[in-house]
Amino acid sequence: MSNEANSSQVSLIPPQAMPEGAQDFSKRVRGLMDGRTKDDATVAQALKGMDAMLDAIAAGLYSQASMLVGEGEDGVRIVETAVATAEVSACQDASEARQSSRRALAVAALELLERRAPGSLAAPDGIEPAGSCIEEDDLEAAGVSRDELERMIAGPDRDRVRRWLEKLPAALRTVFVLRAVSGFTAEETAGLLARYGGPKAAGWSAEAVRAIFRQGLCSLASQLIQASAARG
Repeated sequence: MSNEANSSQVSLIPPQAMPEGAQDFSKRVRGLMDGRTKDDATVAQALKGMDAMLDAIAAGLYSQASMLVGEGEDGVRIVETAVATAEVSACQDASEARQSSRRALAVAALELLERRAPGSLAAPDGIEPAGSCIEEDDLEAAGVSRDELERMIAGPDRDRVRRWLEKLPAALRTVFVLRAVSGFTAEETAGLLARYGGPKAAGWSAEAVRAIFRQGLCSLASQLIQASAARG
């Protein structure tokens, strides 16, 4: 999203296939694995047998990038930045590589969001408790598992989820994606926001992240109830 005003024009959730310009992503990042210059033979050896893993990581990262900053070149660019700085080739397995890449992506996304709209990721001041809506800062407290959320993001409900995400304030949307989609803990999310979200984000704490995430979960639960009523 270039800014909040035109967010309705930018899809935050990608279609099943990445758009033109991102389709050859895994090929474009082959030489970016650790940010250091290397010859073709070194790259080929490092990536031997890793093509499938890289393709899966690239697709997952682009999905998260699009939810954070929008589709298109900005999304592709921060994924490339993430892979270039994540040192994926040094990871022992796909799980470790994916987590390293997700953190690098979060850093690139937060820095971009702050450049676009300085102060949009400011730490909240005087957060009110979520009350009786949702008491736990856990995705399943909203009545949906992580697998179900992933199916919602990629399946026939994607447009409804897109519209819901687009209406969320930048900080709330960012916290929700980092917690529910990227899988960061409250402490990890607070640390990322405080370090990379700009001067006004320095005050983020784990408790503030939990409170904001609960607000997102309440909103998601409301959306699920409305969708169920519409179908029933």
